Amino acid sequence: MDKRLEALKEWTARVLGTARLDIHPASADASFRRYFRVTVDHQSHIVMDAPPEQGDMRPYVAIARRFLGLGLNVPEVLEVDHDLGFCLITDLGEQIYLRNLNAQTVERLYGDALGALVVLQAGTVTDGAGDFLPDYDEALLVREMEIFREWYLGRHLGLKLTAGQHAVLEAMYGQLAQAALAQPRVWVHRDYHSRNLMVTPRHNPGILDFQDAVLGPVTYDLVSLLRDCYIAWPRARVEDWVKGYHDLALQSGIPVGEDDARFLRWFDLMGVQRHLKAAGIFARLQHRDAKPGYLADIPRTLGYVLEVSGRYPELQPLPALLRELKLPGVT
Repeated sequence: MDKRLEALKEWTARVLGTARLDIHPASADASFRRYFRVTVDHQSHIVMDAPPEQGDMRPYVAIARRFLGLGLNVPEVLEVDHDLGFCLITDLGEQIYLRNLNAQTVERLYGDALGALVVLQAGTVTDGAGDFLPDYDEALLVREMEIFREWYLGRHLGLKLTAGQHAVLEAMYGQLAQAALAQPRVWVHRDYHSRNLMVTPRHNPGILDFQDAVLGPVTYDLVSLLRDCYIAWPRARVEDWVKGYHDLALQSGIPVGEDDARFLRWFDLMGVQRHLKAAGIFARLQHRDAKPGYLADIPRTLGYVLEVSGRYPELQPLPALLRELKLPGVT
Protein backbone atom coordinates (compact mmCIF):
# COMPACT_ATOMS: atom_id res chain seq x y z
CA MET A 1 0.00 0.00 0.00
CA ASP A 2 1.26 3.47 -0.94
CA LYS A 3 0.67 5.35 2.31
CA ARG A 4 1.88 8.68 0.92
CA LEU A 5 -0.50 8.42 -2.00
CA GLU A 6 -3.41 7.71 0.32
CA ALA A 7 -2.42 10.69 2.50
CA LEU A 8 -2.11 12.86 -0.60
CA LYS A 9 -5.61 11.86 -1.74
CA GLU A 10 -7.05 12.72 1.69
CA TRP A 11 -5.25 16.08 1.73
CA THR A 12 -6.36 16.93 -1.81
CA ALA A 13 -9.98 16.00 -1.07
CA ARG A 14 -9.91 18.23 2.00
CA VAL A 15 -8.36 21.16 0.12
CA LEU A 16 -10.75 20.91 -2.84
CA GLY A 17 -13.76 20.21 -0.63
CA THR A 18 -14.83 17.00 -2.31
CA ALA A 19 -14.04 13.31 -2.09
CA ARG A 20 -15.08 12.74 -5.70
CA LEU A 21 -11.60 12.92 -7.19
CA ASP A 22 -10.20 11.46 -10.36
CA ILE A 23 -6.48 11.26 -9.60
CA HIS A 24 -3.73 9.61 -11.62
CA PRO A 25 0.01 10.04 -12.28
CA ALA A 26 0.77 13.17 -14.31
CA SER A 27 4.46 12.71 -15.08
CA ALA A 28 7.63 10.93 -14.18
CA ASP A 29 10.76 13.02 -13.82
CA ALA A 30 14.35 12.70 -12.70
CA SER A 31 13.76 13.80 -9.10
CA PHE A 32 12.25 12.34 -5.95
CA ARG A 33 9.06 14.31 -6.51
CA ARG A 34 5.87 12.78 -7.89
CA TYR A 35 3.11 14.62 -9.71
CA PHE A 36 -0.54 13.63 -9.97
CA ARG A 37 -3.31 15.10 -12.09
CA VAL A 38 -6.53 15.51 -10.17
CA THR A 39 -9.79 16.29 -11.94
CA VAL A 40 -12.92 17.65 -10.27
CA ASP A 41 -15.95 18.66 -12.34
CA HIS A 42 -13.89 18.66 -15.55
CA GLN A 43 -11.29 21.01 -14.08
CA SER A 44 -7.80 19.64 -13.54
CA HIS A 45 -5.02 20.56 -11.15
CA ILE A 46 -1.66 19.08 -10.33
CA VAL A 47 -0.73 17.78 -6.89
CA MET A 48 2.95 17.53 -6.06
CA ASP A 49 4.20 14.93 -3.62
CA ALA A 50 7.58 16.03 -2.23
CA PRO A 51 8.51 14.06 0.91
CA PRO A 52 9.91 16.61 3.41
CA GLU A 53 12.77 14.33 4.44
CA GLN A 54 14.04 14.38 0.86
CA GLY A 55 13.80 18.08 0.19
CA ASP A 56 12.17 21.35 1.17
CA MET A 57 9.34 22.68 -1.01
CA ARG A 58 9.85 26.26 0.13
CA PRO A 59 12.27 27.14 -2.69
CA TYR A 60 9.78 25.84 -5.26
CA VAL A 61 6.94 27.90 -3.79
CA ALA A 62 9.02 31.09 -3.48
CA ILE A 63 10.41 30.81 -7.01
CA ALA A 64 7.02 29.97 -8.51
CA ARG A 65 5.46 33.07 -7.00
CA ARG A 66 8.38 35.30 -8.02
CA PHE A 67 8.45 34.02 -11.60
CA LEU A 68 4.67 34.26 -11.89
CA GLY A 69 4.98 37.88 -10.80
CA LEU A 70 7.34 38.50 -13.72
CA GLY A 71 4.65 37.32 -16.12
CA LEU A 72 6.14 33.91 -16.82
CA ASN A 73 3.72 31.05 -17.42
CA VAL A 74 4.61 28.91 -14.41
CA PRO A 75 2.12 26.97 -12.27
CA GLU A 76 0.30 29.02 -9.67
CA VAL A 77 0.61 27.63 -6.15
CA LEU A 78 -2.95 27.25 -4.86
CA GLU A 79 -2.35 25.42 -1.58
CA VAL A 80 0.71 24.03 0.16
CA ASP A 81 1.46 22.00 3.28
CA HIS A 82 5.19 22.06 3.96
CA ASP A 83 4.97 19.63 6.87
CA LEU A 84 3.28 16.97 4.76
CA GLY A 85 5.14 17.82 1.57
CA PHE A 86 2.04 18.33 -0.58
CA CYS A 87 1.36 21.19 -2.98
CA LEU A 88 -1.65 21.93 -5.20
CA ILE A 89 -0.81 23.89 -8.36
CA THR A 90 -2.48 24.83 -11.63
CA ASP A 91 -2.22 22.42 -14.55
CA LEU A 92 -0.23 23.52 -17.63
CA GLY A 93 -1.34 20.52 -19.67
CA GLU A 94 0.38 17.49 -21.15
CA GLN A 95 1.97 18.79 -24.36
CA ILE A 96 5.68 18.86 -23.63
CA TYR A 97 7.96 20.63 -26.09
CA LEU A 98 9.92 17.46 -26.86
CA ARG A 99 6.90 15.73 -28.42
CA ASN A 100 5.98 18.81 -30.43
CA LEU A 101 9.35 19.93 -31.81
CA ASN A 102 9.97 19.29 -35.49
CA ALA A 103 11.24 21.13 -38.55
CA GLN A 104 7.91 22.91 -39.00
CA THR A 105 7.35 23.97 -35.37
CA VAL A 106 10.84 24.64 -34.02
CA GLU A 107 11.12 28.31 -35.02
CA ARG A 108 7.81 29.20 -33.40
CA LEU A 109 8.31 27.11 -30.28
CA TYR A 110 11.90 28.19 -29.72
CA GLY A 111 10.92 31.78 -30.48
CA ASP A 112 8.40 31.64 -27.65
CA ALA A 113 10.90 29.94 -25.31
CA LEU A 114 13.60 32.51 -26.07
CA GLY A 115 11.13 35.32 -25.45
CA ALA A 116 10.27 33.85 -22.05
CA LEU A 117 13.98 33.48 -21.28
CA VAL A 118 14.46 37.21 -21.92
CA VAL A 119 11.68 37.91 -19.41
CA LEU A 120 13.33 35.64 -16.85
CA GLN A 121 16.81 37.12 -17.26
CA ALA A 122 15.54 40.69 -17.40
CA GLY A 123 13.90 40.03 -14.04
CA THR A 124 17.37 39.96 -12.52
CA VAL A 125 17.79 43.56 -13.60
CA THR A 126 14.30 44.92 -13.00
CA ASP A 127 13.29 42.93 -9.93
CA GLY A 128 16.63 42.92 -8.16
CA ALA A 129 18.76 39.85 -7.50
CA GLY A 130 19.29 40.30 -3.76
CA ASP A 131 19.46 37.03 -1.87
CA PHE A 132 16.48 35.55 -3.72
CA LEU A 133 18.47 32.73 -5.35
CA PRO A 134 21.68 30.97 -4.28
CA ASP A 135 24.91 31.62 -6.17
CA TYR A 136 26.02 29.20 -8.85
CA ASP A 137 29.54 29.30 -7.43
CA GLU A 138 32.76 27.49 -8.32
CA ALA A 139 32.20 24.75 -5.76
CA LEU A 140 28.81 23.88 -7.25
CA LEU A 141 30.07 24.03 -10.84
CA VAL A 142 32.92 21.63 -10.06
CA ARG A 143 30.76 19.37 -7.89
CA GLU A 144 28.36 18.95 -10.79
CA MET A 145 31.15 17.89 -13.15
CA GLU A 146 32.39 15.44 -10.56
CA ILE A 147 29.15 13.52 -11.12
CA PHE A 148 30.56 12.59 -14.54
CA ARG A 149 33.70 11.09 -13.05
CA GLU A 150 31.97 9.35 -10.15
CA TRP A 151 28.80 8.01 -11.75
CA TYR A 152 29.49 7.67 -15.47
CA LEU A 153 33.17 6.81 -15.63
CA GLY A 154 33.37 5.06 -12.26
CA ARG A 155 30.03 3.50 -11.42
CA HIS A 156 28.57 2.97 -14.88
CA LEU A 157 31.67 2.04 -16.90
CA GLY A 158 33.77 0.72 -14.04
CA LEU A 159 36.84 2.69 -15.16
CA LYS A 160 39.76 3.31 -12.84
CA LEU A 161 41.60 6.41 -13.95
CA THR A 162 45.33 6.91 -13.62
CA ALA A 163 46.73 9.86 -11.67
CA GLY A 164 47.44 11.59 -14.97
CA GLN A 165 43.90 11.08 -16.21
CA HIS A 166 42.49 12.45 -12.97
CA ALA A 167 44.76 15.48 -13.37
CA VAL A 168 43.47 16.14 -16.89
CA LEU A 169 39.87 16.06 -15.70
CA GLU A 170 40.59 18.36 -12.77
CA ALA A 171 42.35 20.84 -15.03
CA MET A 172 39.39 20.81 -17.44
CA TYR A 173 36.92 21.22 -14.58
CA GLY A 174 38.85 24.23 -13.36
CA GLN A 175 38.95 25.88 -16.79
CA LEU A 176 35.25 25.31 -17.42
CA ALA A 177 34.29 26.61 -13.98
CA GLN A 178 36.36 29.76 -14.46
CA ALA A 179 34.84 30.34 -17.89
CA ALA A 180 31.37 30.11 -16.35
CA LEU A 181 32.27 32.46 -13.51
CA ALA A 182 33.57 35.03 -16.01
CA GLN A 183 30.07 35.51 -17.42
CA PRO A 184 27.57 38.11 -16.23
CA ARG A 185 25.12 36.63 -13.73
CA VAL A 186 21.37 36.43 -14.13
CA TRP A 187 18.54 34.31 -12.79
CA VAL A 188 19.04 30.77 -14.12
CA HIS A 189 16.22 28.23 -14.34
CA ARG A 190 18.87 25.47 -14.59
CA ASP A 191 16.77 22.92 -16.49
CA TYR A 192 15.31 25.02 -19.28
CA HIS A 193 14.82 22.31 -21.91
CA SER A 194 12.25 20.43 -23.95
CA ARG A 195 11.09 18.13 -21.12
CA ASN A 196 10.32 21.06 -18.82
CA LEU A 197 8.61 23.37 -21.32
CA MET A 198 4.96 22.86 -22.17
CA VAL A 199 3.13 23.92 -25.30
CA THR A 200 0.19 26.00 -24.06
CA PRO A 201 -2.60 27.75 -26.00
CA ARG A 202 -1.89 31.06 -24.23
CA HIS A 203 1.35 32.56 -22.96
CA ASN A 204 3.46 29.78 -24.44
CA PRO A 205 5.55 28.16 -23.07
CA GLY A 206 4.48 26.76 -19.75
CA ILE A 207 7.58 26.42 -17.57
CA LEU A 208 8.13 23.60 -15.06
CA ASP A 209 10.82 22.22 -12.73
CA PHE A 210 12.45 25.49 -11.70
CA GLN A 211 12.99 24.72 -8.01
CA ASP A 212 16.79 24.48 -8.42
CA ALA A 213 17.10 27.98 -9.90
CA VAL A 214 20.26 29.94 -9.10
CA LEU A 215 21.99 33.22 -9.82
CA GLY A 216 24.49 32.18 -12.45
CA PRO A 217 25.99 32.42 -15.97
CA VAL A 218 23.97 34.26 -18.58
CA THR A 219 24.33 31.50 -21.20
CA TYR A 220 23.37 28.53 -19.01
CA ASP A 221 19.65 28.34 -19.82
CA LEU A 222 20.33 29.15 -23.47
CA VAL A 223 22.58 26.08 -23.66
CA SER A 224 19.95 23.95 -21.93
CA LEU A 225 17.42 24.93 -24.59
CA LEU A 226 19.48 25.00 -27.77
CA ARG A 227 21.87 22.12 -27.03
CA ASP A 228 19.19 20.01 -25.43
CA CYS A 229 20.25 16.55 -24.20
CA TYR A 230 17.04 15.13 -25.68
CA ILE A 231 17.02 16.63 -29.18
CA ALA A 232 19.77 18.02 -31.40
CA TRP A 233 19.88 20.60 -34.19
CA PRO A 234 22.63 21.44 -36.73
CA ARG A 235 25.43 23.56 -35.28
CA ALA A 236 24.97 26.37 -37.85
CA ARG A 237 21.31 26.70 -36.91
CA VAL A 238 22.12 26.70 -33.20
CA GLU A 239 24.71 29.44 -33.70
CA ASP A 240 22.15 31.55 -35.59
CA TRP A 241 19.73 31.19 -32.67
CA VAL A 242 22.48 32.11 -30.21
CA LYS A 243 23.37 35.26 -32.12
CA GLY A 244 19.71 36.19 -32.45
CA TYR A 245 19.23 35.76 -28.72
CA HIS A 246 22.32 37.84 -28.02
CA ASP A 247 20.87 40.73 -30.01
CA LEU A 248 17.47 40.41 -28.35
CA ALA A 249 18.97 40.24 -24.85
CA LEU A 250 21.20 43.22 -25.54
CA GLN A 251 18.17 45.28 -26.60
CA SER A 252 16.37 44.17 -23.42
CA GLY A 253 19.10 45.43 -21.09
CA ILE A 254 20.43 41.99 -20.15
CA PRO A 255 24.21 42.09 -19.51
CA VAL A 256 25.37 39.94 -22.43
CA GLY A 257 28.09 42.29 -23.69
CA GLU A 258 28.48 43.80 -27.16
CA ASP A 259 30.74 41.05 -28.54
CA ASP A 260 28.66 38.23 -30.02
CA ALA A 261 31.78 36.10 -30.68
CA ARG A 262 32.64 36.19 -26.99
CA PHE A 263 29.02 35.37 -26.16
CA LEU A 264 29.19 32.32 -28.43
CA ARG A 265 32.41 31.20 -26.71
CA TRP A 266 30.69 31.57 -23.32
CA PHE A 267 27.81 29.50 -24.69
CA ASP A 268 30.07 26.75 -26.00
CA LEU A 269 32.14 26.35 -22.84
CA MET A 270 29.07 26.51 -20.64
CA GLY A 271 27.65 23.67 -22.69
CA VAL A 272 30.68 21.45 -22.06
CA GLN A 273 30.26 21.94 -18.30
CA ARG A 274 26.53 21.20 -18.46
CA HIS A 275 26.88 18.14 -20.67
CA LEU A 276 29.56 16.53 -18.53
CA LYS A 277 27.23 16.96 -15.59
CA ALA A 278 24.23 15.63 -17.53
CA ALA A 279 26.03 12.46 -18.66
CA GLY A 280 26.90 11.77 -15.04
CA ILE A 281 23.34 12.42 -13.88
CA PHE A 282 21.91 10.07 -16.51
CA ALA A 283 24.19 7.31 -15.20
CA ARG A 284 23.29 8.14 -11.60
CA LEU A 285 19.59 7.89 -12.42
CA GLN A 286 20.18 4.33 -13.57
CA HIS A 287 22.36 3.13 -10.70
CA ARG A 288 21.01 5.08 -7.74
CA ASP A 289 17.39 5.70 -8.69
CA ALA A 290 16.58 2.70 -10.95
CA LYS A 291 15.59 5.01 -13.83
CA PRO A 292 17.36 3.57 -16.89
CA GLY A 293 15.45 5.56 -19.49
CA TYR A 294 18.02 8.36 -19.62
CA LEU A 295 20.99 6.17 -20.61
CA ALA A 296 20.00 6.44 -24.28
CA ASP A 297 20.62 10.20 -24.11
CA ILE A 298 24.26 9.88 -23.03
CA PRO A 299 25.71 9.43 -26.56
CA ARG A 300 24.07 12.66 -27.77
CA THR A 301 25.20 14.47 -24.63
CA LEU A 302 28.82 13.32 -24.92
CA GLY A 303 28.68 14.08 -28.65
CA TYR A 304 28.22 17.73 -27.72
CA VAL A 305 31.24 17.55 -25.40
CA LEU A 306 33.47 16.09 -28.13
CA GLU A 307 32.29 18.40 -30.89
CA VAL A 308 32.49 21.63 -28.92
CA SER A 309 35.65 20.98 -26.91
CA GLY A 310 37.40 20.00 -30.13
CA ARG A 311 36.97 23.58 -31.35
CA TYR A 312 38.88 25.20 -28.48
CA PRO A 313 42.65 24.67 -28.10
CA GLU A 314 42.55 25.01 -24.31
CA LEU A 315 40.06 22.12 -24.11
CA GLN A 316 41.90 19.72 -26.42
CA PRO A 317 43.00 17.46 -23.53
CA LEU A 318 39.32 16.65 -22.83
CA PRO A 319 38.34 14.94 -26.11
CA ALA A 320 41.77 13.29 -26.16
CA LEU A 321 41.08 11.80 -22.73
CA LEU A 322 37.58 10.62 -23.66
CA ARG A 323 39.03 8.83 -26.68
CA GLU A 324 41.86 7.39 -24.60
CA LEU A 325 39.27 5.94 -22.22
CA LYS A 326 37.46 4.36 -25.19
CA LEU A 327 34.05 5.52 -24.04
CA PRO A 328 31.10 3.88 -25.81
CA GLY A 329 30.30 5.76 -29.01
CA VAL A 330 33.35 7.99 -28.77
CA THR A 331 35.56 7.83 -31.87
